[in-house]
Order: sequence, then C-alpha cells, then structure tokens
Amino acid sequence: MSTYIAPVRDMQFVMNELAGLEAVTQLPGYEESSPDLVEAIMDEAGKFASEVIDPINSVGDRQGCTWKDGVVTAADGYKDAYKLFVETGWNAMPCSTEFGGQGLPTLVSMAVQEMWKSASISFALCPMLTTGAIEAIAHHGSDELKNTYLPKMVEGTWTGTMNLTEPQAGSDLSAVRSKAIPQDDGSYRISGTKIFITWGEHDMAENIIHLVLARLPDAPPGVKGISLFVAPKYLVNADGSLGARNDLICASIEHKMGIHGSATAVMSFGEKDGAIGYLVGEANKGLGYMFTMMNHARLNVGLEGVGVSERAYQHALAYARERVQGAPIGDKSGVAKPIIHHPDVRRMLMDMKSRTEAMRALAYWVAAQMDHAHNDPDAAKAKEAQAMVDFLTPVVKGWCTESSVEITSTGIQVHGGMGFIEETGACQYMRDSRITPIYEGTTAIQANDLVGRKLAKDKDDAGKTGVGAAALTTKIRATVDELSKDAKLSDIGQQLGAALVQFEKATQWLLANYDSNPQTALAGAVPYLFLTGVVTGGWLMARAAQIAQKHLDGGSGDDFYKAKLATARYFAAHQLPKAAAYAAEVTEGSASVLSLEESLF
Repeated sequence: MSTYIAPVRDMQFVMNELAGLEAVTQLPGYEESSPDLVEAIMDEAGKFASEVIDPINSVGDRQGCTWKDGVVTAADGYKDAYKLFVETGWNAMPCSTEFGGQGLPTLVSMAVQEMWKSASISFALCPMLTTGAIEAIAHHGSDELKNTYLPKMVEGTWTGTMNLTEPQAGSDLSAVRSKAIPQDDGSYRISGTKIFITWGEHDMAENIIHLVLARLPDAPPGVKGISLFVAPKYLVNADGSLGARNDLICASIEHKMGIHGSATAVMSFGEKDGAIGYLVGEANKGLGYMFTMMNHARLNVGLEGVGVSERAYQHALAYARERVQGAPIGDKSGVAKPIIHHPDVRRMLMDMKSRTEAMRALAYWVAAQMDHAHNDPDAAKAKEAQAMVDFLTPVVKGWCTESSVEITSTGIQVHGGMGFIEETGACQYMRDSRITPIYEGTTAIQANDLVGRKLAKDKDDAGKTGVGAAALTTKIRATVDELSKDAKLSDIGQQLGAALVQFEKATQWLLANYDSNPQTALAGAVPYLFLTGVVTGGWLMARAAQIAQKHLDGGSGDDFYKAKLATARYFAAHQLPKAAAYAAEVTEGSASVLSLEESLF
C-alpha cells in the first residue's frame, strides 16, 4: 500500500499563480493570511493527512461502521483521529472567527480540505457536513440558535448533518412528508423518517446537530411548504451543558458499495412524543435555507472527485514504479523493467495526472472567485466573481466527480489483474468515488441547473441571457489570443481555440432552443456540463503552461515547471478534442435521446 503525500507543490502553484492568492489575501478580513502562514498551514495539514488520516482509510474500508440498538461505532482509529483533528484546530479552520473559527480564505481551506478527502473521503465527510450545517445556521438562524450551537460545532466537539431525503421522495423534495408540530414554548415536535444521512449517528463527538426539513400543519404543498429545523441528538441546557436524549434514533445504517468508513444512517424522528426541534429562519422557507448548505456541499463533493483522483494516481504511480514486467518495446537489452516504461502505462498515468491537475485548478479558481464575491469591496468585481461561482459550481460538482470515476478506474487498469484484488487497495478508490456523482444532486441535476438556471435564465439588466457563459468565454478568448502570439505554446492555443468554438456553438444552440423545447435541450445537458468542464479545465491548464514557460524563460531550472508544461500539452492534445464530440451530442444528438417510444425500451 502506498502512503498519501499531499501534492503541496502543485497546490501552492494553483493557489498562488493561477487562482491569485495574493489578491485574495488583500481582501477585507483576510489580511492576516500571509504567504508564510499559508505555507505553514499547508505543510502541517499535509503531515496530518499522511500520518493520521491516511492510515485509517483502509481500516475503515475493511471494517466499516457497526450498528447495534441505535448505536453506531466508527471503525478502529476513527474516534482517535477525529479527536486529534479537533484538538489541533483543523475543524475550525474554514469557519468564521465570530464563533471561534480561523476565518481563512475559501481558497486556502479548499486546498487543505482536498488533503482530507485524498486521505479518506469517509473521514472527511464528517467535518464537511458539519461545516455545511454551520453555514446554514450562521446565515439563517436566530442569535439564540447561533450562540447555542455554533461555538461547539465550529470547535468540532459537536458535529452536524443535513436530513433531506425520505424513502418516498428521493431527489424530489416537494414530496417530503416529515411533520413539525408547534409547541407552546416555541419549539416543535418533529416526526418522520430520513434516509441516506451521512454520519447521522456515530461515537466520535459529544452531540450531533441535525438540520431537518419538515412541514408545518398549515404548510402549502410542494417545495414552498418546507421549513428547516435544528434537532440535536442531545438537548442543550440553558448553561450549554447536554441534557436529555432527544426523541430521534438511528434505525439502521446502509451496506454500501464504498465509503464504508462513513455511517450512512436511516434516521427516525419522533417514535415517542416527537423530536424537539427549533425553527431556522422563517416558516416555509427551509428549502432556500438548506441550499446554503447544499451549495457548500456540492463544491466540496466536487473536491472529493479531485482528492480521490489524486490518491488513485499516487497509488497507481507507486505500483508502476515498482512492478517489473517485460522489456519495453524497442528496448533491445531484453532486461525487464518497471511497467512505467511501457507506453500505454505512461498514457494512463498522464491521463490521470493531467485531468486531476485540471480539476484541481478549476476547484481552486472557483474558490478564489467565492472569496472575491463575498469580500471584494468593489461591487462590480464582486458581482462578476459571483457570476463565475454560480455558473461553474455545478461544473465543479458534476465534471470533477464523473471524471474521478474514470480516473480511479484507470488506476485499477494500471495495476492490471492485481488491481482487481482488494489487497492492493486500488479498488477502494473506485468504489469510494462512485457515490460522488450521485449524492448532493446527481450529475443530471447539476447539468439541468447549469443549462436551465445558470444559462437559459441567467439574464443581465437588458434581458440578455447566458451572461455567465459569455463572461467565461471572454476570459478564455483572451488566453487563446495570447497563445496565438506565442510560438512556444501555439499548439496549446490552437487546441483551446478549437474547443472554445465548440463551447460557443453548443451554448448558442441551447439558448436558442431551451424556451421552445426544454426537454430536447436538457437531453444534452450532461454533455454540455462535460463540455464546460473540459474547456474551462483546458483554459486553466493553458494558463498554467503560460506561467510555467515564463519561469523557464526566466532561467528557472525547476523540474516542476517542465512537468507542468508536459502535462498541459497532454491535456490539450487528449482532452480538449473531446469538446467537439460533446458539442455534437448537444446540437445534433439531443433529439435522438427522446426518439424511442417508452414501450420499445
């Protein structure tokens, strides 16, 4: 088994030279995030990921969580690792200073959280859901709710969940049936069953704070009648100490394909008198509040795709360097060498490496845009940054996770037959990755959001649609123009320019057809999401190539820049040509998706 080593060099390159960390740290509230501090944080986080989290990943996969009479016990090592995680302040890192967090830029916390996800998605899911719950309460809860729950949640002593899905509802939240009955003291009694609740029950924290969607007795039907409630596992006394056990229980946990180390719970609320809950914000506005948490989670799930891809790549690379089998083609010595010398193994490793780096660049760049959107004093710049966040969030989630399934599968292929054997560890990364395109909104849900809301309904003050896509196109076009004048990088520029033409073509087709025939347009939504991911990732890799070439031209002998140039060229040659196929699916293939009568399937 290989050991995870955080790719700090590439992370810092993307943060500093692609995403613009210096500009981010000059935003109000981030002034103390100096380069030295960020570098120290990255180094320490890398050590923690390698030494504490990575060793428990395979243990969690083999053992899983255990359930008995409503009590869930985490796999060996998880409780101790989580305790150390909290004690060393990592849980508080991405949170606001108002309730004890460190208030670091999203860009920095995104890089650190990638390390947790590479080391163990199962472990990382617990603090990820807690951070999302913190965001929802901080944005929409009363001062009393904030003061009661957030300090302990930010610290990590208490963890958080979100309870949306029900057995009959799935992704259709309009079908939520859980009930909340108002009480005389201002609280509510909640009853209902929720499924697929990540870390809904465990033994790693003192208390678990559940955010629950439910309906009031007089609620209107559909999504307009959903309210959001806080329902703690243990009630909290006035002095902040833990009180009685609430009327909620983990009825069972799921037996899953992957992420075995994470408990996926069936939660039952109100088997007796009803679970005591507290309304967040206003009645019947819960779905909008929950989206604060869901959007946070979607970006983080996209980052899971980056993290597990990086881990699978490192694992495959280590094996390829050690596994000796046959003499390479053209090697007349006849001496067997490690398989990394074989051309197709090199192709697979380059594919894994280049795609993972492009995905990382996209996730970090969007994180930097979030920092500007929330903190930039220039209203115009903040608005422009928010437009990029809105347009690209579903792409980070959908493209990075779908890519991770392919990348982790390639990792197994590098191992050959040994990759199919569980003991090598390659299987786990593919099994863990497979949930990422599903939870927090399937790829189709992300694609429908991208095409329906972020493209067709994205209008400027004059009513022109496709504003976010147009702004992105302008940025990419500027890079293409620069590359066309650079003889050393013109090959990358040609590939990027050709891909951009396909993106523009598909974008205009969707804008022209969505209103008149939305079903046909949405039949091409997923290919359009992939198209956007490939073109945007290719743009960022092209910019990385420009930066690397500049350093080399300036006399740098750093092999990192040489590797970055080679990786960017590979992405341009092997990934950007896919843009034409994706565009053809959108513009020429959408009608065929709907052409077969239901009875003929």
